[in-house]
Amino acid sequence: MIQPVRVSLRAPPVLCASSVSIQRWRVTAAETTGRKLRLDEYLLGHSAGHSRSQVQAWIRSGRVTVNGARCKTGYTVWVGDAIEIDEPAPAAALPCPEPIPLEILYQDADIAVVNKPAGLVTHAGAGIRSGTLVNALLFHLGPLESAEPLRPGIVHRLDKGTSGLLVVARNPTAHRDLASQFKDRRVRKEYRALVYGRMPQASGTIDRPIGRDPGNRKKFSTRARRRRSALTRYTVERELGPFSLLKVQIMTGRTHQIRVHLAHLGHPIAGDTLYGGGRLNSIADPRLRAAAAGLGRMFLHAERIEFCHPVTADLRRFEAPLPRELATFIALLERLQNAPP
Repeated sequence: MIQPVRVSLRAPPVLCASSVSIQRWRVTAAETTGRKLRLDEYLLGHSAGHSRSQVQAWIRSGRVTVNGARCKTGYTVWVGDAIEIDEPAPAAALPCPEPIPLEILYQDADIAVVNKPAGLVTHAGAGIRSGTLVNALLFHLGPLESAEPLRPGIVHRLDKGTSGLLVVARNPTAHRDLASQFKDRRVRKEYRALVYGRMPQASGTIDRPIGRDPGNRKKFSTRARRRRSALTRYTVERELGPFSLLKVQIMTGRTHQIRVHLAHLGHPIAGDTLYGGGRLNSIADPRLRAAAAGLGRMFLHAERIEFCHPVTADLRRFEAPLPRELATFIALLERLQNAPP
């Protein structure tokens, strides 16, 4: 085991161009005087930064037209020809190493296990190109061989607002094996969640398919038209005033699964503004209400993970205790619960 790495510097963001560029030209007499000019040569003179092989590939694929028709690379351009090129958008920029603080609990040649803080996105997505866990992994672990270059090493993910354990694959062999373990539900994942209200029973199973909410693309729902199976088990660990502290195990890995299932029961997670923002006002005690409002994050933490090492097949277990801000909030609830009104 190595000591957590903490770095305060931040690398500049990775920029990625993605728009399609359509360019048009009209061949002039000055460009063709005294010589025959091939179509690929003409385009090389007007498309800076591209190789001859790239230009020729665009011509052969039909991205280039002359007077509205496809032509061969050796076509001789004439004065007045209208040339148009539908230049393909550049591929998304590969993630770059960034010195983002990261707590690495374990690493070897095949895997790493990290304790992701709340607020850190797992990998690039819509509108996010840098500042992710992947950028941090590349900085602290070096290159990660992967069949998915835009999210190397990532086998499973945690929501931005969720903290806790993630296992990372450092090579394709490890990635394939871990992905198979997750698919076959052989990975055991246990979370801690603090929810509003008191659960109807000490333990239970939530077996409700979920899918993307048709009314809000950022949310998922048990009432979506297209749903996938989702199975969650919970146990009440203790009750704290208007809250219940749960241990939660997920048997499937659907997006927002725990959040959706607990909200479906009428007990959304404390601090989850997407699925339970209105519940804060239901707390009668103004001290408890103020404490909950100051939490500043969602109370969901991936506390334990258990899997087989992808190379040695040894059973591996890792634990990450509640981060300081969540442990402090529990202590505050205990004090307020026991304090006189």
